[in-house]
Amino acid sequence: MPYTISNNSCAGCDKCRFQCPTGAIKIDNGEYWIDPHLCNNCEGYYLEPQCVSACPSKSPIPLQVKKGRCKIDDRELTSSDLFFNGKSNPFASGIPIWEACNVLSQRASLPWQIDENNLVCYSKQINHGKGKIAFHINSYESELATDLDAVEALDIRAACMHLIFAAYATFPEKAWEEEFVVDDKQIEKYLGLEKRKDLNKTTKLALMKSLVLQACSLMLSIDLPQQGRIKPISLEKTKLWDLTGIQHHFQHDELGCKYLVGLTFRVKAGEWAKYFLNKEAMLQRTAFYQYGNLPKSLLTTVMSIWQQHEGAARLMMWLTFKAKMGKQQRITVPTAMRVAYGDRKVAIACRQREERKRLLRTYESDLETLSHHGIKPVFDPVSYPAPIQPLWAKLADIPEDPDEAIEFWINDGDEGRRLTDVSPRGKWKMLMNARILAFEMSPQWD
Repeated sequence: MPYTISNNSCAGCDKCRFQCPTGAIKIDNGEYWIDPHLCNNCEGYYLEPQCVSACPSKSPIPLQVKKGRCKIDDRELTSSDLFFNGKSNPFASGIPIWEACNVLSQRASLPWQIDENNLVCYSKQINHGKGKIAFHINSYESELATDLDAVEALDIRAACMHLIFAAYATFPEKAWEEEFVVDDKQIEKYLGLEKRKDLNKTTKLALMKSLVLQACSLMLSIDLPQQGRIKPISLEKTKLWDLTGIQHHFQHDELGCKYLVGLTFRVKAGEWAKYFLNKEAMLQRTAFYQYGNLPKSLLTTVMSIWQQHEGAARLMMWLTFKAKMGKQQRITVPTAMRVAYGDRKVAIACRQREERKRLLRTYESDLETLSHHGIKPVFDPVSYPAPIQPLWAKLADIPEDPDEAIEFWINDGDEGRRLTDVSPRGKWKMLMNARILAFEMSPQWD
């Protein structure tokens, strides 16, 4: 349970601030407050909260949920809302944004390494091996991470925040120079958190702040050779998103405790936007202006399925970029599995029977989840025959009319039942050579 400080009894001795192991105690307008996003009751550090032990006046007390309406009078004017048509919004979709989305969604599944400077780094060859892109992770204080704990701490939901920022980056003419402003009310609406009645205000604000900080923690390095009139692009450890400021909004109670009731974030796109989101230079063919279509339903769907169907959530975000390249482009099953589960899990499944059976069940369940949410997989009838297709896909083809349903089972039932005759190992071998046609997307994803 996080703590708060009663400023009515606080002597202002400042002892508690230096004792806090997480740096949660801060000063705002001469008053002390404890950031609930950082305060964890000193768990993992000490047996009891250090602010309570250090305070001579016992001002720190357990934080109680703020009840009643939270009115904020001095909230900063924000940028326009996204999804004005209720369905979708343009968003920056260049290679820095796509790969950053993969980093935030796939996290530890990617081959992170320690570079020559003893920093955690993920790098990848791009442009058919002619270029390279790399990501480092920093903290809000701009200290680059030196161990893989920073990767483990990433939350897949931060990829949704990243996509929200990518949509806002399309608003200004020069995104690398102009800031956009977004507050907790807007983020709550985009992520569908207003429907989460099981979360109190403090918990929601702590979650949103955490996701913003994680999305802004990525540092980008990219090297691309000259392409036509576009000169070589070289960036070294630049911010993907520059968080220029966070405004905390408070309310006080009768004890003088400051309750966090709102957040406003000022964000600016990094230097990558000058090369990949530059409309003026694109007209002169000296830079790129790459954008796509971000469905509103993608954000709320990922927020609702990320725990039970993380693989499906990863595929959804990957397909948001991939699908625009052509609806008839084939996607191999190994590629889909590597995106959804990572190389390591797929390699283990190839060697171990139980892991193979478990991953097959997860894979078929995730495909069903995609189909349920409007992204229907279309199976290649040659390399992905009916005997190895998921049972739910076969059942989906049953006609509604009773007579037609009987005829369906007479003609196709034997082939469908052969699914049980294929061993997990045999099915796995067939899947590793199988292809899926481009996913059919319902109108909500257009």
